[in-house]
This record gives sequence, structure tokens and C-alpha cells, in this order.
Amino acid sequence: MASVPDMVKKQPTRMAVIFPGQGSQVVGMTSELADLYPEIRETFTEASDALGEDLWAICQDEEKLNQTQYTQPALLTASMAIWRILQQKITTAPCYLAGHSLGEYSALCAAEVISLADAVTLVHKRGQLMQEAVVGVDTAMAAVLGLEDHRVENLCEQATEHVDDAIVGAANFNSPGQVVISGNAAGVNAVIDKVQNTGKKSIPLKVSVPSHCALMAPASDALAEILAGIKFDQATIPVIQNRHARVETSAAGIKQALTEQLSQPVLWSQTMQELADKQINVLIECGSGNVLSNLAKRQAQPITSYPTDKPARLDKLMEVLS
Repeated sequence: MASVPDMVKKQPTRMAVIFPGQGSQVVGMTSELADLYPEIRETFTEASDALGEDLWAICQDEEKLNQTQYTQPALLTASMAIWRILQQKITTAPCYLAGHSLGEYSALCAAEVISLADAVTLVHKRGQLMQEAVVGVDTAMAAVLGLEDHRVENLCEQATEHVDDAIVGAANFNSPGQVVISGNAAGVNAVIDKVQNTGKKSIPLKVSVPSHCALMAPASDALAEILAGIKFDQATIPVIQNRHARVETSAAGIKQALTEQLSQPVLWSQTMQELADKQINVLIECGSGNVLSNLAKRQAQPITSYPTDKPARLDKLMEVLS
């Protein structure tokens, strides 16, 4: 049997499920699980019918999968397919759900706030709005490593104030010492230069849109109008949202947080701390890849996290929970 972390042995299991966001997509994601679990293809068929696009085929097409308007519904569908498997396997409901950026929509879908059909069409439109917001703009994102959050924010403020036409801000607070910045190329490159002067490291990211920055304001406004027409139900499991790293209970509050999330930073480190403060000692990453499980190791209070996107990983989780 797989070794169980000491904290899980000593304490009752308090579990949360976390859902990955854009950047976790890989060609053929969930294919290995699909050979064993009919829920995978059934979920993709249901989502494809709602969207009017063959999401399973899109997951096999790298060029199309990496287009934001397709990436988002494909990732959400992969997460929901695995969630349906977990629902059959796990006897105790998680205490909380959370999702990184796009993954927040997966979390809300899993909590039955929004239907799968509404969720895939919503995030497809979200992706379109994000792309339309920056047509003709030279944009960029980069990960800054080794600097405190406030120092990265200060560098972004300095670039905005002193570099002509610069637009840049912190987009994702992923873990202590890892902050993603986002904006136009002038702003992001100015911050990269400043980071280099500190002796720390930055890594440019290959993305099609600069998420969670001021450039997304037009998309945020348009998204608010779309959200107003979608029915949100009461969550069956509390969802900690990115905007403020807390649970919203009203439909209006959830929609407001989703609207603001598009142009405001993802508070992932703060979300992980909130889960630690609530004595969560097991995380399940529900979706493609293991990005969030790796980030969980780097938090101020690490929580052991288990990815579930392959049969061997799913089996390991079940051994631990048994």
C-alpha cells in the first residue's frame, strides 16, 4: 500500500478537490482513463452536444486545443469527466472545492451551481471574449521566480508609471516565490528587465491572451452581461473563489467574483492558505496534469495533493484514501 503522509495518519481526512486552469491542457488528455471508464466519453459527448463542437476531436488536435475558445471548454469537460469518476469512487464528499482561474468554472459545475451544458458554452464564450479584447495588441505573460509578492507588485507599478504605454500587473499569485505577470509587451518586458536587475529569474510564457490584467476589462464587462442571463443554483459543496479566496454563497456574489476574476489576479496562494487554515489535509487535483499538485508542495503550509488524470494516479489516490 502507498505510504500515507504522517499528517493524514494522525488526523481524520479532510479533503478538498481542486480543478486546473488553462495551461494544463495536453493532446489526448483523459484518453487512458477513457479506455477504463465510460464516464469519460459520455461526458465529452454531453458537452460536445451542448457546444456544437466535437470536444473529443479537439483534444486530439494540438493547434485547435491551444486556441483559447476551445482550450477552456475542453479542459472543463476533462475535469468534469474525472469528477464523475471520483463521485463513484469516493464515499465522503470533499469539504471544499476550488479551481485555478478557468478551473473555478469546473469547481462551480461540480458543486452543481451551473450545469455542464451552461458551463461549456459559458467558458467557450469567455475564451472568445478574451481573444477579442486584445486584437491588435502585442501582449505577454511571464512567471517571476524568487521575489516576494509585494516586490513583484511594486515592479509592476513602477513599469506602469515610468514606461510609456505600459500595462502590466500581477495575474497569478501561485505560490510563495512564484508570481505570474500579465499585460502588454511593453509592460511585461519592462518588469522582466527590472527582475533581472534584482538577480532573480523570470520565464516568458507562451499564451494567446494576457489573462487577469487590465487589458481584460472589456471582456469582463461583456462576461457580466452573459452571466446575468444564466441560472446559478445553491452550491452543494462550498467553492472558494479566486477573486478573494473565500466562499460566496449568493448567486449574485458568485457572478460578481467571476466577472472581476477576468481582470483581477488569481489568489491561489491565498486559496491554498485558506484550505490549510480549514484543516484540509488531502487535496485531489481533478483534471488534466499535475500543475496544481506541484504548486501545493510549494505553499507556506504544504498539503499533499494527488493528481487523477491517469489510471495509475487514480489508483494511488484510492489506495491512500482507503
